[in-house]
Amino acid sequence: MASAYFACVWQPARYPHAVLTRPLIVGGVWVLAITATTLTVTRSAWWAVLAVILLVAAALGTWDLLQTRHTVFRLYPILGRARPLMEAVRPQIRQYFIESNTEASPFDRETRDMVYERAAGTKGDEPFGTERDVNAIGYEFLRHSLRARFADDLDPRVRLGGTRCTQPYDIALLNVSAMSFGALSANAIEALNTGAARGGFAHDTGEGGISPYHLRGGGDLIWEIGSGYFGCRGDDGRFDAAQFTEKARLPSVKAVSVKLSQGAKPGLGGVLPGAKVSAEIAATRGVPVGRTVISPPAHSAFGTPIEFAEFIATLRTLSGGKPVGFKLCVGARSEFLSICKGILATGLAPDFVIVDGAEGGTGAAPQEFEDHVGMPLTDGLMLVHNSLVGTGLRDQIKIGASGKVASGVDIVSRACQGADFTLSARAMMFAVGCIQALKCNTNHCPTGVATQDPARTRALDVSDKSTRVFNFQRATVASAAQIVASMGLAGFHELCPAMLNRRVEGQRSRTYAEIYDWLMPGELLEDPPESWRSDWIEASADEFR
Repeated sequence: MASAYFACVWQPARYPHAVLTRPLIVGGVWVLAITATTLTVTRSAWWAVLAVILLVAAALGTWDLLQTRHTVFRLYPILGRARPLMEAVRPQIRQYFIESNTEASPFDRETRDMVYERAAGTKGDEPFGTERDVNAIGYEFLRHSLRARFADDLDPRVRLGGTRCTQPYDIALLNVSAMSFGALSANAIEALNTGAARGGFAHDTGEGGISPYHLRGGGDLIWEIGSGYFGCRGDDGRFDAAQFTEKARLPSVKAVSVKLSQGAKPGLGGVLPGAKVSAEIAATRGVPVGRTVISPPAHSAFGTPIEFAEFIATLRTLSGGKPVGFKLCVGARSEFLSICKGILATGLAPDFVIVDGAEGGTGAAPQEFEDHVGMPLTDGLMLVHNSLVGTGLRDQIKIGASGKVASGVDIVSRACQGADFTLSARAMMFAVGCIQALKCNTNHCPTGVATQDPARTRALDVSDKSTRVFNFQRATVASAAQIVASMGLAGFHELCPAMLNRRVEGQRSRTYAEIYDWLMPGELLEDPPESWRSDWIEASADEFR
């Protein structure tokens, strides 16, 4: 058993039984320590060496069981400490495990460690220069200025809500991206929400509905509604206006987001096996206990861009005037232009659009879809921004960027590409203890983040991890604000594509203003440029095409 327990430190998803034996392991060490101490007194002083080692190990194991800051140590006392030690000595071993798992696209170690440091409240400065290859093609950098200043506002806000919105919401620059209860554990959801409440930023529920754990912390919620209409779903699986109205008017719900598609599984609905539909998850989603739930790939509440714009307006009315928008991973440019034409035809604009990149990760989608379907965030974000500018809608609609946002530079870069605010999923998971084991789909997450196993979930301490979520968000936004100030700017509203550079070949770099075409306000309505003309002509307010 000890050998299996040691093995689970490196591949814990393969040895879930070791979690349940941790008190026995520590108790066994205490027995051995007491035995060695007895032999020291009764037989020979030579036993003292072993007695001291075992006593230290037993005390350390007891501390691991009782402490709440390190979930891996809590789940795997004593031997769990071998993991960071071996990572430090042999980082290629860790890289082997990352590269041999293709279930998600992992963050690099440098980024992951930076998130950990910020979540822990440490400064995170590193000596001896950058670890990036600044001469590599694709390397990006921001310009700074000799007019640099100290940032005046370390917590800037963006207002969501147009003229038809009676309850606008001032959203933070960095928020918790969509992760459903069921995908994440109850404790992870509660920790994220509690951290959001403390820091005053938003927590996207994911399409799985509003659970009790989304409400316990008192954090602001963006209620995401997918094609399964979980939480506002009738017996026939279609949208239920009465249920929606009841939940949308909860004080915690600050905005509503209709999910058209997501980067982790573009073009697919979700499948929740009946074995995972517990009474708690069934109540949250509004589905029968123990029955497999299949979300269709497309919505049943609307079928055309015009109907979609009208549906958005209906949700805004039912919610009592709260901001309503939508999320998508962009597929075809003509389809998004069709949405723009639907908005123009009805005069009913959403309050925001969240652009999700195809880089998204999940354990609930085929690998081919994750790797090869959907538009990457950079391309999708600039397409959405340009489409709204070209149709004269940009001033009415805010844009959020969701995908691998983990640093202040990420926030500033996305703002240069057209975003007003950002949302992060995986970095927030790191903040609550994820070690990127890439086993989210096995229910054997070694840190209690992405599992419904009660033994593993209990090890994630909500109080400690919510503080880490708060620390990470605050430090990252403050870093972004200082970067903007170091560029000599008064605020994020002054950022533009010319301020973000990308190395394109050899020693040559170009700004995003030079690499990509940027439309002028209303240009598509007046005289579409040649590169956009065919898509603009193909787009229709009466059909997604």
